[in-house]
Amino acid sequence: MSAWDDLDRELDAWQAAGRRATLWWRDDDACSDTPALQRLLHIARENDVPVALAAIPAKADATLIDAIGASAHATIVQHGYAHANHQPTGERAAELGSQRSVAECIGELGTGRVALQRRFGSRFQAVLVPPWNRIAGALVSALPSAGLTGLSCFGTRETATPCASLCQVNTHVDLIAWKRDRAFIGVDSAIARLVSHLAARRAKRVDAAEATGVLTHHLVFTPESFDFVDALCARTRRHPAVKWLDVSALFDAPPTDVT
Repeated sequence: MSAWDDLDRELDAWQAAGRRATLWWRDDDACSDTPALQRLLHIARENDVPVALAAIPAKADATLIDAIGASAHATIVQHGYAHANHQPTGERAAELGSQRSVAECIGELGTGRVALQRRFGSRFQAVLVPPWNRIAGALVSALPSAGLTGLSCFGTRETATPCASLCQVNTHVDLIAWKRDRAFIGVDSAIARLVSHLAARRAKRVDAAEATGVLTHHLVFTPESFDFVDALCARTRRHPAVKWLDVSALFDAPPTDVT
């Protein structure tokens, strides 16, 4: 039996239960149009799967605007402000950690949101993706004051609404082994992590309504990484129990997993 067979069996279990396995795709660190970005957008287009591109406001350039304008499957969300680490040496990296005041961080985030809204218009969704998936707790409740209505980190969320006017939907399967030379984690590991989160949702051991999020980083992807994403999109799109969700469906009206 292959790992792909394990995925098929899990999805079959969702179908047998009359439930819908919701998935979503987030790709981080978008700044410019590159061959890697074009390959990612090609995969999204060919498989008719939406992708949320987390763009860095201080680094996003005109080529990214043109690339998104030509793609019907991509939506821009906000990846911090400059993706700059402000933590002391020896601490885990964070742009939105505890080393700066809430006012300073929120001011930057508000400036970044306005810039992305101006550049991408209706293709931008006011969802914050904190760099390194880390954000100080004191900042979360202040995000709506910067015009941000969504938050996406990594790992199973504790709540869908961390504060009034803010919806949280995380990612759960990172395809990169960051401590192993940024290598692809491999087909078996990727599918095992995907199946694990789906099975936990189905058994209601975690928030069943939180769509399972696949996290990619096109700028460090190898051909094998892209091939896996392509195969995953193609295979899941053929299964009647799967629904890939775009950002507006996730954050404007958080879905359930029941058809």
